[in-house]
Amino acid sequence: MPALVWMRNDLRLTDNPALYAAAKSGMPVYVVYIHDTAQPWAVGGASKWWLHHSLHAFTHALGGNLNLYIGDSAEVIRNLVKRLGVTHLYWNRTYEPAAIQRDTSLKATLRQQGVQVESFNGSLLQEPCDVRNKSGEPFKVFTPFWRALQTLPMRTSLPTCQPTCLRDNKALPLDALDLLPRIKWDSGLAQHWQAGEAAADDRLEAFIANTLPRYADSRDLPAVQGTSRLSPHLHFGEISPIRVWHRIKQEVEKSPNFGQQADKFFSELAWREFSAHLLTHTPSLPDTPLRTEFAAFPWQADYAENLTRWQRGQTGFPIIDAGMRELWHTGYMHNRVRMLVASMLVKNMLIPWQEGEKWFWDTLVDADLANNSASWQWVAGCGADAAPYFRIFNPVLQGQKFDPDGTYVRRWVPELAKLDTRYIHAPWEAPKDILLQAGIMPGTTYPRPCIDLKATRDRALAAFAKIRKAG
Repeated sequence: MPALVWMRNDLRLTDNPALYAAAKSGMPVYVVYIHDTAQPWAVGGASKWWLHHSLHAFTHALGGNLNLYIGDSAEVIRNLVKRLGVTHLYWNRTYEPAAIQRDTSLKATLRQQGVQVESFNGSLLQEPCDVRNKSGEPFKVFTPFWRALQTLPMRTSLPTCQPTCLRDNKALPLDALDLLPRIKWDSGLAQHWQAGEAAADDRLEAFIANTLPRYADSRDLPAVQGTSRLSPHLHFGEISPIRVWHRIKQEVEKSPNFGQQADKFFSELAWREFSAHLLTHTPSLPDTPLRTEFAAFPWQADYAENLTRWQRGQTGFPIIDAGMRELWHTGYMHNRVRMLVASMLVKNMLIPWQEGEKWFWDTLVDADLANNSASWQWVAGCGADAAPYFRIFNPVLQGQKFDPDGTYVRRWVPELAKLDTRYIHAPWEAPKDILLQAGIMPGTTYPRPCIDLKATRDRALAAFAKIRKAG
């Protein structure tokens, strides 16, 4: 009798606990992926693009034997089990609230029908239920969470496996999932990214060889390749965090000088973990402020114009506009700049953080429900371990600090490419002759600032202070 492996965000052959268990069983296996149309937070546009190419790569890795379907996942699985005579079902757990509820119910139903169902942790370093404070409660502050996480044993990375795969003649072709955009806008994504397990492995090795030795110093500089850029590969499970962890540990053993750099990277990997655990324990995280007093926050009511300028990279603040244009073109934005654009939207513009969350969800190739919602709440000051309400990033000062020669801005805002470096982050301060020499006409070739930084900062501080006092 056949087994079935239900793939989700785990599109890889190496360190895949569910696939490994199915292979060890010795049974022939149907490997299936279901594009779920019933879950909330449907996959955004940029993530669909990535998913298409990731599924293509994984299908090739399985010798063409990935069976694709579309619909309500639970219903599709029940029908497949019945139609194919499946006796064993394996999957790696996902930790979004709706998925947990669906999987728990499905597991109970199938077990009552005599199907052996096994699930595994294939996407996190530790199970959310295993990382608790001394009172047995989930952590709500990152630093003690990170300390606790480091005390727990880490499982080993499983070897590559490939079970004997069966093909269902009723499975769909990849194009039937309709994941690619019908209007061509994805050329930038194709230029900057390659999806799939092999690409993830290459990205990890390139990070270790070229970036890890200087990671702590370069990770905040958007103009250089100072980060791992593993986030979309991790989200789609083309590589596991366990494998990344152990591979970098191996490198540290060979080159102890990398230890400090690796520790900084591991702490960033732990932020991903912290967000996933937080979402598991707080199902309302994507929609509702964790700090309940923020339900009464005085957001602006008429913000459509500023939201559009922010989305299009037309705010008049160069590093903000560079980040938003990088996002639109590549499906990615440097982490330091993500904080800056989020601070601008939420604090200077007083636009609800959920608007930024939705835009990132649709435009990021690494859009992850836990990371996205936790990060937006962190910047907004209403989440776990949130940034202090008085931390309002000044885009001019931040640009001067982290993009001092304007390389990042010149790349993504070419209208300013010829502007003197002294004014690259504040073109409105440049004398008329300097602007003329650079071919810049304020309000025509490049927009004037859409807000007053000082006035909007003061307004935000007053609003946050009021909420803080009420809380």
